Amino acid sequence: MPCATREELEQKRIDERGSAMVLGHEVILETHALVKAFKGFVAVDGVSLRVRRGEVHALIGPNGAGKTTFFNLLTKFLPPTSGEIFYHGKNITRENPADIARRGIVRSFQICAVFPHLTVLENVRVALQRSLGTSFYFWRSEKSLAQFDDRAMQLLAEVRLERWAGTPAADLPYGRKRALELATTLALEPELMLLDEPTQGMGHEDVSRVTQLIKQVSANRTVLMVEHNMSVVSSIADSISVLQRGRVIAAGSYAEVSKNPQVVEAYMGTSSTELAGTG
Repeated sequence: MPCATREELEQKRIDERGSAMVLGHEVILETHALVKAFKGFVAVDGVSLRVRRGEVHALIGPNGAGKTTFFNLLTKFLPPTSGEIFYHGKNITRENPADIARRGIVRSFQICAVFPHLTVLENVRVALQRSLGTSFYFWRSEKSLAQFDDRAMQLLAEVRLERWAGTPAADLPYGRKRALELATTLALEPELMLLDEPTQGMGHEDVSRVTQLIKQVSANRTVLMVEHNMSVVSSIADSISVLQRGRVIAAGSYAEVSKNPQVVEAYMGTSSTELAGTG
């Protein structure tokens, strides 16, 4: 079979992009052949992925698969070696982290990122100041910040933390700290939330609580999350992409990818069984 010419390959690329634009009301984020290499080691190797508006899309894979590096490329903490990133059909590959945040792409990290010596309410209020373009109000008197309190309490109620509004963040159990981080993320009014292992390090009770919160807050938002807990993924993810050694080896619903022999082998070391949700 003859090889495609450069012109044919370029036309195919244009056609594929046109297809994404037809689905413009659905596809919010798209990557084309995204690559990140570190001195010969390829951490992300030609990843093409689509995230549709309003869905929870899970990115899974064994340790070292390139999931967090992929997140770093999306949020511009790292520049890609090659490939392209599109948001609402616009090429954002060369934009900086501040530009990405202003577009409504907001990320949480693997480690809990809250101000430990501020109260729960104050943590959310700081995030609200940033979203309203009034960051320097942080240095004003307490009274001048009261305008943010009602909205902050609404957000705390959304993640079921209103009872702890006056509690220093350092005194919260770990699971509730992650819920607080979710509230501060929501305060930035994200259109696309990138959650990096939101249940990492939690006990069963906290995992269940945070899973329900993610399901609740994703009702009118789009979520792309990295998650290792298969019970979490199976219960809330609409779509799943599986990475192994920097490449997408499977994509689809949980029912589809859990039966994929490559996916099962990547997790279990054998393809003779089926990937199951874990408690």
